Amino acid sequence: MTSRKGKDMTTAAAGPAEVDVAIIGAGMAGTTLAMVLGNAGRKVALIDPHRIHHEEFRAEKIGMSQMRQFEKLGLDKTIMPLVTPMNDIHVFRLGQLFAREHKWEYAFSYGALINGLRDALPPQVPLTVGKVAEVTTGPDRQRLVLVDGAVIDARLLVVATGYSEAIRRAIGVERIELSKAHSMAMGFDLAISREECPYQAVTSYGKRAADRIAYISVFPIGNKMRANVFLYRNLAESWTKAFREAPQKMLCELMPEIAAQCGNFEISGPVDVRQVSLAKTQGHRRDGVVFVGDAFWTTCPTPGIGIGRVMTDIDQLSTVHIPQWLETPGMAADKINAFYDDPIKVASDEEGMRVSIYAKQITTETGLEWRVRRLRNNTARQLMIIGRKVRHLGLRREPGMA
Repeated sequence: MTSRKGKDMTTAAAGPAEVDVAIIGAGMAGTTLAMVLGNAGRKVALIDPHRIHHEEFRAEKIGMSQMRQFEKLGLDKTIMPLVTPMNDIHVFRLGQLFAREHKWEYAFSYGALINGLRDALPPQVPLTVGKVAEVTTGPDRQRLVLVDGAVIDARLLVVATGYSEAIRRAIGVERIELSKAHSMAMGFDLAISREECPYQAVTSYGKRAADRIAYISVFPIGNKMRANVFLYRNLAESWTKAFREAPQKMLCELMPEIAAQCGNFEISGPVDVRQVSLAKTQGHRRDGVVFVGDAFWTTCPTPGIGIGRVMTDIDQLSTVHIPQWLETPGMAADKINAFYDDPIKVASDEEGMRVSIYAKQITTETGLEWRVRRLRNNTARQLMIIGRKVRHLGLRREPGMA
């Protein structure tokens, strides 16, 4: 099999391929880890069933903090041509313009981003296109047998398969759901072009707890305008079905304050929907294998911290733990546990779970404590909106008074 560049992307069929690190899963976590390790001179096998990553509704925007993580790993020059930068976001709260944030954000199509990263893999790290049929792990070597009979022998196995269960089950690791159907994300293209939209980007927060909508984000990808809605509903609800059937009508009713500027939410193409459950891995402390990103711990996309957590995993693994592990013989669980107990990783995972739970509570909970919190927050925001309007009126009057 060959890539779009014509480069051979398969392992040699004769004899086992011996590498330092074998990575199963060539999504965000697996591909970036392979790039960093390959650039550092490590022998790496990156395995995925598909050469071309299919179109998939996943993360579609990152902030400057995540871009700095890519920069730290030397991947920013690869990432930048694959994203659309923006730095002028109009923020609406309580149905009114609340703030205009001048901060850098970067939007992308997830499938296109992953394919761009795969195309940028260093020559010494070809993508092995194949499906893993057998996995054997131990304190010294890890052995993978692909469906086509190819064998990969590695000192360390990294599982970066996201939500997929097959490899997890083959190794004997469980996935424990902490909050089933915790949240939902919807994505769709707007029928207006980037030039037709008066705003470079918009974030508009939900106004009523009963709507169970966190916010809508409207932003450019290339010349098209894309929208993501983050909410706390599930696929089986009649509301979800009604939204998918008439998204324009429902969005215009929910957020009339920005509807006209967003082309009255006329939609081009289908509405993508993704249900997310909060989950963690159990039984993962074992010889020879490490789980990263969503394959280890899944948080909610609403707070926008998912890719940041993934890149924290990749940074700590590639710059701290894997170099140390490869310096000495063996790959027993006591080595692997150093990664799971890494205070930087632990803090990243725990903060991701904390904000995932809090974001839902502050949006939807109806108990007295949460009603008081929302009232306090919204009162402060309303005063800020009034203060901004007063200052604006004062500035408009000054020239006439001079």
